[in-house]
Amino acid sequence: MASEFSAAIIDVADATPRQREIAEAYIQHGTTRKAAAALGVSPGNVGDVVRLLRHRASVRGFSPEHDLTHAVAPGYTGRGHSSLYDRDGKLILQWVKTRADDEARQAALDAAALALAETLPRLPAVPDPAPGDADLCNLFTLTDAHIGMLAWHREGGADWDLAIAEQTLVDAFAQMIQSAPRARLAVINQLGDLLHFDGLEAVTPTNRHILDADSRFRKVVVVAIRVLRRIIDMALATHDSVHVVMAEGNHDMASSVWLQVMFAAIYENEPRLTVNESALPYYVFRHGAVMLGFHHGHMKRPGQGIALHFAAAYPEIWGATTKRYIHMGNLHHVEEKEHPGAKVVQHSTLAARDAYAARGGWHSERQAIAITYHAQRGEVARVTVSPG
Repeated sequence: MASEFSAAIIDVADATPRQREIAEAYIQHGTTRKAAAALGVSPGNVGDVVRLLRHRASVRGFSPEHDLTHAVAPGYTGRGHSSLYDRDGKLILQWVKTRADDEARQAALDAAALALAETLPRLPAVPDPAPGDADLCNLFTLTDAHIGMLAWHREGGADWDLAIAEQTLVDAFAQMIQSAPRARLAVINQLGDLLHFDGLEAVTPTNRHILDADSRFRKVVVVAIRVLRRIIDMALATHDSVHVVMAEGNHDMASSVWLQVMFAAIYENEPRLTVNESALPYYVFRHGAVMLGFHHGHMKRPGQGIALHFAAAYPEIWGATTKRYIHMGNLHHVEEKEHPGAKVVQHSTLAARDAYAARGGWHSERQAIAITYHAQRGEVARVTVSPG
């Protein structure tokens, strides 16, 4: 009813100017039909705005018809409430439970990462290596490393902890560099889920599933940064230029932000290195007639129109290239398929299986690959490495 919808709901819901105009017309005229006629819009449009603002206000703890009359603090959302009434239905006591708002928390993390990057010491430039083949680009992919995961060989067939992860990842990258052709350009494709968990609690960011974790988050961060530093420095020592993709994964959605910002900042004085700073979890790089696309796979699976999505998101690069490859992780197994306009390459992981994967029966060969692309002919070489 319009009588239950008030200006306070509009304010708490943080309505846009257009939403506010529609909502105020609804209050003034009393029905969706009359408000729609006054504004020259459909009644459904008015109803949608009213329902949206009601919901948004209630999530923030404000719904007067349910005796919720105090909005929660900025940065929080309502998690639940309990009300105690007397025999006559009069409210006596009320408990309101809140939790941190995910969008507000992500915005705060983004701002913190940008602020910290301003004071990070910048690394000096690395001396140029001997020139490589100008037509070649070596793509080194590491995905689903899950640094900070704890796996037990009696469950999943192999052990995995901080020390094993660091040694395995660095050794694998060194082997890929030694075996790949001499190329002028390298792309380091850190394809997401570098970290097993994304904060002080060892849970998944979205569903809060409890994870098998090795050690504290601070130690996990230290190891992750050390691994990336060594990998990047190896690439700079052997290639004329290096491009870094620091992709968002479903296990490290927030950490991918500060990793991207931090590495762009500390290598700011290195003219031979660039970092892909896309704010969206779809990344692209062009090498001549070759388009390289990157997405972890947590938002779109390979068969869910991923090629069409890149064509729409990057039409100029798509139109200027004839060889297109989209690289994805997340599923922990290898699969390659030609889609209209692009080949989609699904990468495996070097990490061992944790209890969740072992109990679920998910088996795949542990490996990482380096693919060499010619600027005109596309893929021309491939190196595969595996633990041991």
